[in-house]
Amino acid sequence: MLGLGYFYGIDMTYIILVMPALIFAMYAQNKVNTTFNKYRTVNNRHGYTGAQIARKILDMNGLQNVIVEKVSGNLTDHYDPKANVVRLSDATYSSTSVAAIGVAAHEVGHAVQHAEGYAPIKVRNAIVPVVQIASYAAWPLAIFGILMSFSSLTNFGILLFGAVVLFQLITLPVEFNASNRAIRTLGNNAILDNEELAASKKVLSAAAMTYVASAAVAIANLLRLLSLAGRNNRD
Repeated sequence: MLGLGYFYGIDMTYIILVMPALIFAMYAQNKVNTTFNKYRTVNNRHGYTGAQIARKILDMNGLQNVIVEKVSGNLTDHYDPKANVVRLSDATYSSTSVAAIGVAAHEVGHAVQHAEGYAPIKVRNAIVPVVQIASYAAWPLAIFGILMSFSSLTNFGILLFGAVVLFQLITLPVEFNASNRAIRTLGNNAILDNEELAASKKVLSAAAMTYVASAAVAIANLLRLLSLAGRNNRD
């Protein structure tokens, strides 16, 4: 196990493992916000709205059965596979910005993934029920097991948190693929010109960084749990 512990009352596992990941996550979130805000004022030359582009790309892929709806909030865009709905936020739905076009095309990319049976998204969806439980129960179970020197409970908590890490890792190819589909579709069909496409790509790249950061935070916390459990066993 990792030989980390306390130094003058300071939990070094948190300082060395988790804090750098959290700083990276804050940077990534700030990056996506500033990049989106920068390009939300740059309109595409055709005057397409995010909703129009979502509908256009869905129809191009034979997904006339998928609905496009507006949802409140900022950057709350998502595809709901259960309802078969692409939901676009206030900042995307009616906007003609290149940022909104990129985000709309990205969310449609998820709808296409589902329609095609894209393997990583099928795996991610399969473990969602476990992850929903694990995200709440893993840490309390593991810490309680450590405090009570109940190794079986600790290991179970660590196993559950491993599912959270797996979910974050599987999310990476899912998100990268959706962005690649979006950029390819927008470019190949001349929906955006080269300059507009470059701007949309910057927005999606910044968004992708937030998923990398989430995975980094999850991995750091798993390593911290392993370190705490290992130190407790030695003690």
